[in-house]
Amino acid sequence: MNVLVAGATGYLGRYLCAEYARRGHHVTALVRDTARAEGLADLLIEAKATRPETLKGVMDGVDVVVSSLGITRQVDGLGYHEVDFQANLNLLREAEAAGVKRFAYVHVLNAPAMAGVPLVDAKTAFADALQASDMPATLIAPTGYFSDMGEILEMARRGRVWLFGQGTQRLNPIHGADLAVAIADATDAGLGWIEVGGPDEMTQDEIARAAFAALGTAPRITHLPDSLRRAALAVLPILPRRVSGPARFFLAALGLDMVAPRFGTRHLTDHFATLAAEAAHQSKNARP
Repeated sequence: MNVLVAGATGYLGRYLCAEYARRGHHVTALVRDTARAEGLADLLIEAKATRPETLKGVMDGVDVVVSSLGITRQVDGLGYHEVDFQANLNLLREAEAAGVKRFAYVHVLNAPAMAGVPLVDAKTAFADALQASDMPATLIAPTGYFSDMGEILEMARRGRVWLFGQGTQRLNPIHGADLAVAIADATDAGLGWIEVGGPDEMTQDEIARAAFAALGTAPRITHLPDSLRRAALAVLPILPRRVSGPARFFLAALGLDMVAPRFGTRHLTDHFATLAAEAAHQSKNARP
């Protein structure tokens, strides 16, 4: 089977390329810069999904398109509508023209509860367009990535973790490699929709304590009134888009339980321990 991965150089995209290759599929990586993608896939195609003319013919012979294309930080002056919606729509239209058999898209869990957040609205708009298409589709709604949890570890490294409310919201984030397996399973099985999280369901407070434990330091956690989070969400729209966009998404998600069926074998506590050990090793080697 020929699989094209869009967003291939991102956190999840690299794992997707590796997983489909492991299953014996021929993998094409659609990238903006081939210099950043050496060895990533059987075939590298340099194109900009925001410019549909660069996509002509790139999906000829492709069976499945898997898109994790999207932005969490504003780049090149482009916003969520231009990338998370329009660029993915350009991919879909080219896939339709090429006779691709299935289009898989990585959405976000609890999107209806975060309506009004620009990133989520753009993703939802594309998900709606995909479901309205005649193209067989697989939509994947993950809880969040291990990479998103790195900020908590960094706060712990600086000495204190700040949480909103009582820190009782629950989530089970998933490692990119485990999520790639779940996505490949879903496309192989022809599933239409999956919600997926990691194997460990934890509260925000428990995640903060796990970060301190990985560092071997006593937990110092400050719980801010949740009214501050809600006030920030109200104020953020007046700030520059490059600042407000990511913050609005993360603050909205922090107010929700982000729990989905458990999947995978990689544990957040082990991930924190690995990151802490790597940082300690780098610090030791950097000393004169």
